[in-house]
Amino acid sequence: MKSDRTLSQIPLSVLDLAPVRQSGTIGDALRNSRDLAQHVERWGYTRFWLAEHHNIPGIASAATSVLIGYVAEGTSKIRVGSGGVMLPNHAPLVIAEQFGTLASLYPNRIDLGLGRAPGTDAPTMRALRRDMNGEEDFPELVAELRALLGDPQRGQFVHAIPGEGTKVPIWLLGSSGFSAQLAGMLGLPFSFAAHFQPNNLMPALDLYRRSFQPSEVLQEPYAMVAIPVVASETDEKAKFIASSMYLSFLNLIRNHPRPVMPPVENVEELANPLERAAVQAKLGAAVIGSPETVRRGLEKVLEETHANELMIVSNAYDHQDRLRSYEITAEVAGLASREESGDLVIR
Repeated sequence: MKSDRTLSQIPLSVLDLAPVRQSGTIGDALRNSRDLAQHVERWGYTRFWLAEHHNIPGIASAATSVLIGYVAEGTSKIRVGSGGVMLPNHAPLVIAEQFGTLASLYPNRIDLGLGRAPGTDAPTMRALRRDMNGEEDFPELVAELRALLGDPQRGQFVHAIPGEGTKVPIWLLGSSGFSAQLAGMLGLPFSFAAHFQPNNLMPALDLYRRSFQPSEVLQEPYAMVAIPVVASETDEKAKFIASSMYLSFLNLIRNHPRPVMPPVENVEELANPLERAAVQAKLGAAVIGSPETVRRGLEKVLEETHANELMIVSNAYDHQDRLRSYEITAEVAGLASREESGDLVIR
């Protein structure tokens, strides 16, 4: 049930939030996301996912399906999808139509990752939703969406056009046990958000695997783990670049989200002890350092989690630093050599 494959044998993928930096524009952020996708496609990554968040100045991926189309149009083979769409924010029919459209335009390249959290604060959640019970209704919403993307049934009155019959691959995403257990019961792939909630990682993976029931989608569990990675030429440079990520979490904890800020020296001195502990809890799964440090860190994550796939989140203030981080990570995992030899399979 668990994978014993090494770093050189598992797929690596990308989770992107279209980060808006302090001195940049939303247009810059969106163009940088597509540029990043084009680069990681060449470097051998398997997926490029974009996350739905709202009312956060440093994140430009709110219109997730629109951005997926923009990225898919600028690439040719990498799978593009949502990591995820926060399903309780939407009517399942609308999501089925949106992703059915994407799947029709970019066949066999679209993934639909689903989350149950709002991806925002309470006032924005109220602005997004008519029904505030969406999280409790999540299993029913997932079932409705899957039915709309499946083959038509006798007596069915509502059809997703586009969408019907596309059977867009669905993943359940989560940072707790709820979606882990649901994914297991439904026999769906599961992705855990250790890039911001690492403390629940191992219990959720255990629950997913224990709950798993074979389905027409999967015969065995398939678990992906999303983690923050900042790679550079030296440990010191990587830690400096990663200070921007630290500041982003610090501002969120202070309830004052801001665009991505430039890196600073001695970033921990800007936080009090309680804030430092809160940020470190968010970054508990982070792998930050030189190529060798990153290689050892990723191998440790695999050894502990037995993940089938790793999803990398490399946030940096400077776009070139972000590109270099993903390039180094691809190099230490040997992605390019796998692609050249035909060993890398795009699911």
